[in-house]
Amino acid sequence: MFNKIRLWKNQNNSSILRDKIEEIKKSPVPEHVAIIMDGNGRWAKKRALPRVAGHHEGMKVVRKTTMLASDLGIKTLTLYAFSTENWKRPKNEVDYIMKLPEEFLGTFLPELVENNVQVKMMGYKNQLPIHTLRAIEKAMEKTKNNDGLVLNFALNYGSRAEIIDAVKQVVTDYKSGKIEESELNEEVFSSYLMTSEFPDPDLLIRTSGEIRLSNFMLWQLAYSEFWFTDVLWPDFNEEHLLEAIEVFQKRQRRFGGI
Repeated sequence: MFNKIRLWKNQNNSSILRDKIEEIKKSPVPEHVAIIMDGNGRWAKKRALPRVAGHHEGMKVVRKTTMLASDLGIKTLTLYAFSTENWKRPKNEVDYIMKLPEEFLGTFLPELVENNVQVKMMGYKNQLPIHTLRAIEKAMEKTKNNDGLVLNFALNYGSRAEIIDAVKQVVTDYKSGKIEESELNEEVFSSYLMTSEFPDPDLLIRTSGEIRLSNFMLWQLAYSEFWFTDVLWPDFNEEHLLEAIEVFQKRQRRFGGI
């Protein structure tokens, strides 16, 4: 009896979720969604678990979020997976996080291929362990011909370093005559950033109740809509993503105009 009730509830919830998805798709959805996935450690602490348990649980949420974003027709989903500052964390935690791409993509890659998702990465590759980089590059190679959702991992990424490196490259190109001072504008400068192949995010989501950017896409988020939630990342579900998009759809984006 209880199993039948549970099955009925799951089917009913699934039907309600599907109806909500179809309703949201009637209005324009954000082309590029960026997420600061925060709260894994606190989720684990609340349950008297090691912090790495939160990271493992958060990995499952990445899968669900990716599939829903693909279903909604979002073109790019950028996930802030590891910052240039996160190396300051305890070594055992960092080592575990660096194993997650291998574990996640090892099990999830066939589903990504099947759903036409393309894997990308932005960040500083030279500091990543070989096994981490190998897993990412394998996923990128296997999905390079997919033309659906782009799942872009920001791994060992820091926006200030990115901007400084872009400035250095602009100076180098100016000195070599590749670019004139009069040619430099916002569009040209954006082409020097790691996100040059993507449009700027339309929507930024941050979980866990923190209200700051934490050195994430500082240039690119200039006119993005922000949505903050107290929900910890491992508890983030499909309904939360749909709520964020519903809020986005109700906002008027003026980009400095009237």
